[in-house]
Amino acid sequence: MASKFSLDRILQSQGFGTRKYCRGLIDDGEVSIGGEIIGDYRLGMDTDHLIFNIFGEEWTYREHLYIALNKPANFECSRKPSHHPGVLTLLPEQFSWRDVQPVGRLDHDTTGLLLMSDDGPFIHAQSSPKRHIPKVYAATTHDTVTPELVERLLSGVQLHDEPGPLAAITCKKLGDHQLEIVLEQGKYHQVKRMLAAADNHCVALQRVAIGGLILEALDLDEGEWCYLDAEQLALLVPA
Repeated sequence: MASKFSLDRILQSQGFGTRKYCRGLIDDGEVSIGGEIIGDYRLGMDTDHLIFNIFGEEWTYREHLYIALNKPANFECSRKPSHHPGVLTLLPEQFSWRDVQPVGRLDHDTTGLLLMSDDGPFIHAQSSPKRHIPKVYAATTHDTVTPELVERLLSGVQLHDEPGPLAAITCKKLGDHQLEIVLEQGKYHQVKRMLAAADNHCVALQRVAIGGLILEALDLDEGEWCYLDAEQLALLVPA
């Protein structure tokens, strides 16, 4: 069901600034809808399927943002990065105003599929270990991938500060120095630590899928992002 709000409030909700700033945009003729400049910030608008234009760029009203990013290396999954740029710098500036944040984290040198949202319950649900959402990684190893290595990762390896061994859900060799490993737990540096515990070393890591959402199917170059629709979000629900 559509909701009706004043135009300045709508623009504020979409991250374009304070209501005062948004009123200024409207007063200055920077906002148009359907090709018509809207000059009254008090005008009530239905948000359902609302498309508006600011500074010549078209935007669709979204109550919440659900985003997939193909994260490059050397970006931090933090709102306050310390050593590298934050992943938020790869998104439009107004998304920061909307409090968009990463769903979970990838190490600064890990690439691949990263979810981002401003929907708190969604972030909590996707981050919860109780959800048992499999995450698929392609790992490049320093030493050769052997059947013994795959078996150790499937059987479980003991990590420091963990009460018991951690095992991959599935694991298979992709090449002499590459394997695919599927995890549910999402522990800190888990793939790297599991490979180290199995007497190998991870030299590159990419997350290629979360649940049924596959990075390759999104057709994103590194650093690119896209909105996720309802059908894609449904792929994140555990089977």
